[in-house]
Amino acid sequence: MANLKEIRNRITSVSSTMQITSAMKMVSAAKLKKAQDAITAMRPYAEKLTELLQNLSATLEGDAGGEFTTQRDIKKVLLVVVTSNRGLAGAFNTNAIKEAKNRAEFYAGKQVDIFAIGKKGNDVLSKTLSVVDNQSAIFDALTFDNVAKISDMLTEKFVSGEYDKIELIYNQFKNAATQIVQTEQFLPLAPIKSDVPVSTGDYIFEPSKEEIVLTLIPKSLKTQLYKGIRDSFASEHGARMTAMHKATDNATELRNQLKLTYNKARQASITNEILEIVGGAEALNG
Repeated sequence: MANLKEIRNRITSVSSTMQITSAMKMVSAAKLKKAQDAITAMRPYAEKLTELLQNLSATLEGDAGGEFTTQRDIKKVLLVVVTSNRGLAGAFNTNAIKEAKNRAEFYAGKQVDIFAIGKKGNDVLSKTLSVVDNQSAIFDALTFDNVAKISDMLTEKFVSGEYDKIELIYNQFKNAATQIVQTEQFLPLAPIKSDVPVSTGDYIFEPSKEEIVLTLIPKSLKTQLYKGIRDSFASEHGARMTAMHKATDNATELRNQLKLTYNKARQASITNEILEIVGGAEALNG
């Protein structure tokens, strides 16, 4: 059994760790509320914009999406992987990185590059895959305008023919304890497949349906990317809050066990001292 000093040192160390994890849990909980409100407020807008674009596209004939819908033979693929800049968030980063590696294996034999958004993904994926860019600084000022610049960069890479397909990989926020890894096709725009006839109602389109669609597509792409990063941002804080909550509970349990061990060791030490005193006294009397 460890001596009393070693046990006391371990109790102090575990208590300090527990205070840190508890503080991190509260910080993440505060940040989660703001991030959750942001993504919850944005989803209806993003979904409605996508629905509007799909309805308009479905009523057009031919290649109405222009260069954004060009289907090319897939030779070069870009995976946009959204992770975080910090760890201690459970399996949050690991799941996104694992999905990126799975997609890279799926496109085996083709050129697969990584566009990292988040330091953790960049650090891990750069060891085995080709990372062409890292936009970790976006989390320092997560605004639509800043994300729109990244979306324009990605769009230019596709339109110029640098890549034939671009996919977005991120954690979708469901609740604080659940994050779902999503893989979405960013470009080219996937064709609309529906057996239900689309009705646009009695609308007058100005200047024309085609021009409206071509105007909405860049806006829709920026919104899709912004929603993905916002989802990932909320998921990060939810995952970290859950991880720190579990870490705090485990530290509390370990501290209680160490205190019990300490008390037993201390009681045994006191008992031995009493026995030694009694034995010494009887020896003197004898």
